[in-house]
Amino acid sequence: MISQWQLRAAFAARLSDMYGREVPAYTTLVDVSREVNEDVLRARGAEAERLGSIGRVTAERHGAIRVGTPQELGQVARVFGALGMHPVGFYDLREAAASAVPVVSTAFRPVDGEELARNPFRVFTSLLTTADPRFFDPELRSRLETFLTGRELFPPELLALADRATAERGLSEEDAERFLHLAVSAFELSPEPVDKVWYETLERISAVAADIGGVRSTHINHLTPRVLDIDELYRRMTDRGIQMIDTIQGPPAWKGPDVLLRQTSFRALDEPRAMRLTDGSVTTGALRVRFGEVEARGIALTHDGRALYDRLLTLVDHEVARHPGVDRGELARGVWEEHLPRTERELAARGLGWFTYHVVPDRPRDGSRPPAALGELLERGWVRAEPIVYEDFLPRSAAGIFQSNLSGEGVRDNGQEGTAHDAAWLSGAIGRDVLDPFALYERQQSGSLARVAPRTGARRRPGLIRHRPPAATSRSIQRQITPTTYARSARLSSRPLGIWCQRSRQVRQQVAVACWATNTGWPR
Repeated sequence: MISQWQLRAAFAARLSDMYGREVPAYTTLVDVSREVNEDVLRARGAEAERLGSIGRVTAERHGAIRVGTPQELGQVARVFGALGMHPVGFYDLREAAASAVPVVSTAFRPVDGEELARNPFRVFTSLLTTADPRFFDPELRSRLETFLTGRELFPPELLALADRATAERGLSEEDAERFLHLAVSAFELSPEPVDKVWYETLERISAVAADIGGVRSTHINHLTPRVLDIDELYRRMTDRGIQMIDTIQGPPAWKGPDVLLRQTSFRALDEPRAMRLTDGSVTTGALRVRFGEVEARGIALTHDGRALYDRLLTLVDHEVARHPGVDRGELARGVWEEHLPRTERELAARGLGWFTYHVVPDRPRDGSRPPAALGELLERGWVRAEPIVYEDFLPRSAAGIFQSNLSGEGVRDNGQEGTAHDAAWLSGAIGRDVLDPFALYERQQSGSLARVAPRTGARRRPGLIRHRPPAATSRSIQRQITPTTYARSARLSSRPLGIWCQRSRQVRQQVAVACWATNTGWPR
C-alpha cells in the first residue's frame, strides 16, 4: 500500500519534473534557490534551519492552478484529498488587486503537524467568479458558463482512484502509479489549439479570466521553491539575465524575526501556442500566463499579530504616498523597526506569533519553583519557544504577484455591486469545509502547552501570556491608518478590504496553499 503522504511526495516530485520540462527557466530558479540555501547554511549554521530543516526547505514547493466552476473546484478537492490535502483559508483576490483579477481562492495542504513534516506540498487554487457583474455582463457570463460546463478537466478514472485513495488512505502500487500518471497529465499544458477570438474576448476583461475560461483544460500556473535568502536570490537571478518583477511582496527585509511570507517571481514568459482562427485554420501564436515564483517563509502570526501586520502595511502605504521618491523597502524597514518586536521571545510574550513550547530539560537548578505565567517561564529559562512556520498565503501578496505578470489591466465596472463570496460559500461549493488557518496554528500551540503544563504547573491558556502594549497600536497611529483600511470596503461594511472576517473590526487573514517533495524512493 502506498500511503497518502507518499502519493503526495511523488506527485509533487513528478509535477516539478514536468513543469521544468515545460518551463526551463523554472529549473534555473530551482538551481539558484539550492545554491543560495547551501550558502546560507554554510554561513549561518544551525540558525539557518530555525524554520525548517535544509532538506525540507530545499525540496519544498507550492503550486498554483485555476479552475472555472464550483464543480471543477470540487473535483480538484477530490484529487488533492487523495493526497491528504485539505482546503485551508479563503482569499478574495478581486478586492486585493488593483487590476482585474476576478477570482476567489483557497489552498490545499496537509494540516497535521506530522504530515506537514513529512511533506508540506501546497497548491494555491483559484476559482473564476463568473457571476460577478463587475467583470462579466449577462451575455458574456452566459457564454462563459456554457463553455466551462462543456469541458472536462479530470477524467472519471482519475476521480474514482482519488476517491478510493481517500477512503482507504492509500492505493496499491499499481493503482498509485496509474493515479499519479493521470493526475500529473491533468495539469500539463494542452497542445489543443486555443480559439483565438474567444480567448481575446475574455482577455479584454482579464488575462486571468482568459487563462481560465479561454481554454478547454487547466495547467500548472507556477511552481514555487522555497529559499532562505530571497533578496540574494533576486540579485543572482537578475545577474543571470532573468527578468524579475519589480518588487519582493510581503514584509521587508530587516534584522528582526522573519514573519509570514515573502514572495517574488520572474516575469511570465511568451510561450508558443496553437491558435484556431475563425475560418478553422490553425496558426502559431504566443501566450504569457506562466511564471516562476519563489518564496521565503517566516513565523505564523496570531490574530493580534496579523492585525498589527495589516496596520503596518497601511502605514507603509501612507509613508510611500508622503515620500514618493523614496524606496518602498527602505520605508517599510523603518516602520518595521519602530513597531514590530525585534526578537522571537518578545513576539511570543506579546502574543503576536504562534509557537510551540517545550520544557528546557537542562536548566540549572537554583532552588526556585517555576512561575505560573508562560511569559515568566520563558524569561526565566524554564521553557523555550519554537516558532511555528507560516504554511499559508497573503491575499495582497498573491494579488501582487498575479498583477505583476498580467499583460494588461483589464476591465472592471466598479459601478456594479460585487457578488459576495466568503469561506462558507466556498465550503458549500467544494462540498467540504474550508478550514480556518488560525484554528490550525492555535491547535498546534495549545497541544504543546498541554504537554508543558503538567511539568511546570503553567496555565495553559495562550491568552495568559504576558502582553506588552505594542507601539503600533497607539491611538495616534490608529487614527492615521484606520480610515484608509476600512474606506476601501465602503459597500461591504462587514468586510475590511472587501474580505469577509470573523472579527468585525479586524482585517481577516486569508490563506491558500503550496508544495514540498521529499526523497521517498518513489520512482520519478
